[in-house]
Amino acid sequence: MYQPYNPKNGIKTPYLFFTGKGGVGKTSTACATAVSLADQGKKVLLVSTDPASNLQDVLDMELTNQIAPVSSVEGLYACNLDPEEAASAYREQVVGPYRGQLPDSVIASMEEQLSGACTVEIAAFDEFTKLLGNAAAADSYDHIIFDTAPTGHTLRLLQLPSAWSGFLEESTHGASCLGPLSGLGDKKEVYSKTVQALSDSSRTTLILVSRPDASSLHEAGRASLDLKEIGIQNQMLLINGLLQTHLPDDEVSAAFYLRQRRALQEMPAALRQAVTFSLPYVSYSLTGIQNLRWLLNQYTLPVSEAKDHGLDYLSLPGLNEVVEDFSQKRTRVIFAMGKGGVGKTTVASAIAVGLADKGHRVHLTTTDPAAHLEYMFKQSKGTENLSISRIHPGEEVEKYKREVLLKAGSELDEEGIAYLKEDLDSPCTEEIAVFRAFAELVHRSEQEIVVIDTAPTGHTLLLLDSAEAYHREMSRSSGDIPESVKKLLPRLKNPNETGVVIVTLAEATPVIEAGRLQADLKRAKITPQWWVINQSLYAAHTKDPVLNGRAQSEKEWIKRVTANFSSHTAIIPWMKEEKFGYEKLKDFLTLK
Repeated sequence: MYQPYNPKNGIKTPYLFFTGKGGVGKTSTACATAVSLADQGKKVLLVSTDPASNLQDVLDMELTNQIAPVSSVEGLYACNLDPEEAASAYREQVVGPYRGQLPDSVIASMEEQLSGACTVEIAAFDEFTKLLGNAAAADSYDHIIFDTAPTGHTLRLLQLPSAWSGFLEESTHGASCLGPLSGLGDKKEVYSKTVQALSDSSRTTLILVSRPDASSLHEAGRASLDLKEIGIQNQMLLINGLLQTHLPDDEVSAAFYLRQRRALQEMPAALRQAVTFSLPYVSYSLTGIQNLRWLLNQYTLPVSEAKDHGLDYLSLPGLNEVVEDFSQKRTRVIFAMGKGGVGKTTVASAIAVGLADKGHRVHLTTTDPAAHLEYMFKQSKGTENLSISRIHPGEEVEKYKREVLLKAGSELDEEGIAYLKEDLDSPCTEEIAVFRAFAELVHRSEQEIVVIDTAPTGHTLLLLDSAEAYHREMSRSSGDIPESVKKLLPRLKNPNETGVVIVTLAEATPVIEAGRLQADLKRAKITPQWWVINQSLYAAHTKDPVLNGRAQSEKEWIKRVTANFSSHTAIIPWMKEEKFGYEKLKDFLTLK
């Protein structure tokens, strides 16, 4: 369908950046590329800036932020830049001078302002500019490969003259992510050289990694357009995990194959013109140098030929027990949380249907623009206990931006307004704007159970919680906090009123990121009641040798969730068809 990916044929530039949403295989494809180029006699440096990186597991060696040779591959060197650690040092650089000068509550607020995704990304960028902006370092290698590229938002932010004008130190207003650039100091020249290198098609190739599914293709298409806007034109698309064949008599295998092909046929227009390569869906774990070489040789099974050894099935409850638990506890607000692509919308909808079927009045709200849930539920029977709404993130963001700009604009010059507008394009802005809309909805729905899809992170909750004090003591604010938000924040911390469900997949990156999300929530004094492992091949009982091999590898992550993260875990098998509508969503409650 697509030309098989092999770095021998397609890699011409010294700098390679792998980007894509969590769980698509950026680390494994970056590592396989690095091993292949080193096997050709090239001197290669592999750098990870992914906060959920499993680079150490893939290369089977201990890594730090210091460059070290990979002993099993001649010519290959690697380092693992921990962006969280970098962000902590970056944060201290900004906040440190104020310690002892300002009240502890203000210092805590400043630290929270600088603990979001924007600051982590800027700190990670600061780390790899030390390689790209340093000619001596860059000239030491034939190729430097980065696992995780900067977003268009970060690069646009760095290109704004206002980012370097002292605006952040002088302004009395901020936006959703206050001052992520406030620790840059005198680094403009090296940052400028780095951005130039990224935009130079003779030096940099951007590799958009995607699974053959709608959500990750959509994310790859968005990233492609976003990065083209700032000059990064040399892009290629890598479809990772493409099932090559299927067993016609195995329903799971046939449905898996056809769903992937349908997603590729409906690929976003932004990707259709990209040079596209593919890597196969494989049965084995992508750890160890030999397995990486197998991947690029397009082996779907290990050379020893994987056999169906059967699975010793763990006993985990289904989603029906999650519903029963919330029903008995009479939980009033239920959040479905998790990273993109894990199935939050479907799980939230199935929980809402299950509660409504038990006789509870339920309101389900979502920000998913593609689900069309309202229409589908109206065409179904048994919806008298269930009402549905959809919050439009774009509309809420624009409303929030207008509010902040109106408040701050009269006191800012043109340069300051330019920075503020760019800062308002950050991911934090959407999270806060949507959460405010959720709060208003819950405030109006005191007599119903409210099930909310796409919930805020712990960082956003702490940001909202501290904003009022921060505004009062520092005259900097992310906007006035509505009464509905003030009332909802304490409610979310009360387990008798609010239940949190973390949705994940039984794979490395989704589990690691879900663990980080849980830790983030616990900072905000919110403890999830349930984890739901969605779309599990392990629980689907497939006979396909490739899918069955992958099901075996899921066991490690299922056990890690139950042992390390959650005492209440439910599992949903991989389903042959997508479920929409009241009656079909009830199917989730009968699966185990």
